[in-house]
Amino acid sequence: MATRKVCIIGSGNWGSAIAKIVGSNAANVPTFEKTVNMWVFEEMVNGRKLTEIINTEHENVKYLPGHKLPPNVVAVPDLVDAVKEADILIFVIPHQFIGKVCDTIKGHIKADAVGMSLIKGVDEGPDGLKLISDVIREKLGIIMTVLMGANLANEVAEEKFCETTIGCKSKELGPVLKELMQTANFRVTVVEEADVVEICGALKNIVAVGAGFCDGLGYGDNTKAAVIRLGLMEMIAFARIFCTAGSVSPTTFLESCGVADLITTCYGGRNRKIGEAFAKTGKSIEQLEKELLNGQKLQGPATASEVNHILKYKSLTDKFPLFTAVHQICFEAHPVQEFISCLQNHPEHM
Repeated sequence: MATRKVCIIGSGNWGSAIAKIVGSNAANVPTFEKTVNMWVFEEMVNGRKLTEIINTEHENVKYLPGHKLPPNVVAVPDLVDAVKEADILIFVIPHQFIGKVCDTIKGHIKADAVGMSLIKGVDEGPDGLKLISDVIREKLGIIMTVLMGANLANEVAEEKFCETTIGCKSKELGPVLKELMQTANFRVTVVEEADVVEICGALKNIVAVGAGFCDGLGYGDNTKAAVIRLGLMEMIAFARIFCTAGSVSPTTFLESCGVADLITTCYGGRNRKIGEAFAKTGKSIEQLEKELLNGQKLQGPATASEVNHILKYKSLTDKFPLFTAVHQICFEAHPVQEFISCLQNHPEHM
């Protein structure tokens, strides 16, 4: 059987952590070609091109400093060159950029390529919610799968044990992708409800911003536990309304992509961090993103805004007070202190 060529589209914190896993597995598993291309948005770091640093020192010194990448991971600055002849395309860029990236590579990829999205966000389509995997599928016409889980990038790079979830409708493809991604310390479960897996990955970032508000306002772990539980209930309710597959299995929310990812994001990660700083400093989300994230992009507030448009369109904002409050506080100048009243008056308590 022909080996499969892998390309990673993106090289930020999470993209570089994944490159450690994918590079190592591709080098050691006969199913895959040894060389893994990684598209790097070219920028200068201390007077040198980032791609040159990665290819000579095998380290992404800007986004994942202190961690060596396998030498078979090759940084490629030209996006079209990076994706040529790839059989598996791993998308791991901020969701705001996915449309432009797809437009750039359309017509330059193999017709039978398989995509895997690691992007935690949603898009707002003309008819409401659009999953990022759907955006990619429609633009490129390829089979799409997703990977989501309780996977803080630095801990994955440090090879601390964690789990993740692949959403893949194909029974033949699932084992191949598991073989590409799984290690002793990065344990993969494959489920068929790919849309639910992806929705979890997007919505938990909204809840994490709320958890950050709690931290910034000085509330304790009991309050944060309430945020996590009520947030999970809103995630499940949202999935049941918007996922097209019909019935949504509660067990998917018990996978790493669901409750585990929600917990870890509400105690660590950039969305919680920015939520806390927002409550403490009164600075804008945009300002805090520039000051605290070293060029990384924030997903939670943008996702809250996209979800809010959809909820308004469906006249459902009153059934999702936590999601709505995060949007109003981030974008409509509602005082952050109002966040707790949304918990007190939550329909779950009625």
